[in-house]
Amino acid sequence: MAYDRADWHYGGDFPADLPTEAGATHIGLFLAWAIHRGLVGDFHRNESSDAVAAVTRRDMSGGQFLIQECDEKFWEEDLSDEGNAFAREYYADGYFADYVETLAEELPSIYHVADTWANFDRLAPVLDQRLQQWRARPQ
Repeated sequence: MAYDRADWHYGGDFPADLPTEAGATHIGLFLAWAIHRGLVGDFHRNESSDAVAAVTRRDMSGGQFLIQECDEKFWEEDLSDEGNAFAREYYADGYFADYVETLAEELPSIYHVADTWANFDRLAPVLDQRLQQWRARPQ
C-alpha cells in the first residue's frame, strides 16, 4: 500500500514556480522523522543503510531520501511494524493538518515548505507528541 507519492502532488494544481522535488518535501520530512525515531523498515536498514546513516547525520534530507532511495514513493516497506501501525492511523488523518499548522500556514501552499533540517526541527516535536499520544491510547 502506498501512503503517498510525490507524483500525486506535482501534477495538476502544483505551483508552476516550484521544482517537482517540492512535491516530496512533506513526505520526506515524515520519513526523516521515522528514520530518526527508529521507525524505518528493514528494507532500508538492509538495502539503503548508507542513505539511512546520511539522513541520521543530516547529510541527506528526507526529501532527497524519498527521491533517491524510494523512487518518490512512500510505501509500507519504508517503515517498521510500529511505524506502519502509526502511519496507517496518523499519516492520512492528521499529518497534513499538523504539517500545515506547523510549517505552511503563512506560505502560498504546502509545497512552498523548504526541505530543510530547520523545518524538520520544527515539525519533529509535533510528530513526537502524536506518536506518544498514539502509544498511550488503549489497545
